[in-house]
Amino acid sequence: MALKKVLVVTGGSRGIGAATARLAAARGYAVCINYRHNEAAAQAVVEEIAHAGGKAIAMAGDVGNEADVMRLFAEVDEKLGPVTALVNNAGILERQMRVEEMDAARLSRVLTTNVIGSFLCAREAVRRMSTRHGGQGGAIVNVSSIASRLGAPDEYVDYAAAKGAIDSFTIGLAKEVAGEGIRVNAVRPGVIYTEIHASGGEPDRVERVKAGVPMQRGGQPEEVARAILWLLSDEASYSTGALLDVTGGR
Repeated sequence: MALKKVLVVTGGSRGIGAATARLAAARGYAVCINYRHNEAAAQAVVEEIAHAGGKAIAMAGDVGNEADVMRLFAEVDEKLGPVTALVNNAGILERQMRVEEMDAARLSRVLTTNVIGSFLCAREAVRRMSTRHGGQGGAIVNVSSIASRLGAPDEYVDYAAAKGAIDSFTIGLAKEVAGEGIRVNAVRPGVIYTEIHASGGEPDRVERVKAGVPMQRGGQPEEVARAILWLLSDEASYSTGALLDVTGGR
């Protein structure tokens, strides 16, 4: 009997996370859509998946809160079964500013969600997937950003640094669990049409910067989701520790 495919997508109520949840459900995954605040948006994605014949649930939880993460995975165990795939997509950025204007509270918020959240969710996934713990293997995809390579000067160096940490985390964890049936990879999106830019104070940022993209356009969330689903799939069976840029050549 084939192993049931169960996917947790953090920050799955909008943007890249929602696109990933929809595509995963269409490809046979039972999907848990994690969200922090926007229950209505998460439920809308669940209903869309159900209408198309798929299975999904929405679950609240702050990935930067250890108790929330443990509860999230415990409830997925109960409602969907043991997780076989994780997409660490939840991430935040804050208003564009230079480093000398940033305070410690901002840095703590950005690093807690983007870095600690990914570690905590991966920890819970590994505890369930690893053959070392009696699991049957699985795959993790971390959503990084091309900002980790470009640095995001004058905008959000803190976010770029957090994504740099995710790149290193991906490589290290991939090596750590490669012999335990788990593959760990990352996608590094470029400028994508999502709501995250509004958090930085510039909702139309993609339009401003797209001329600097070799393909001369911003990307769509679905284009990133397809890369994520490939990395989760058996087609990527010999890929681990990879950082896949989805940037239009940027």
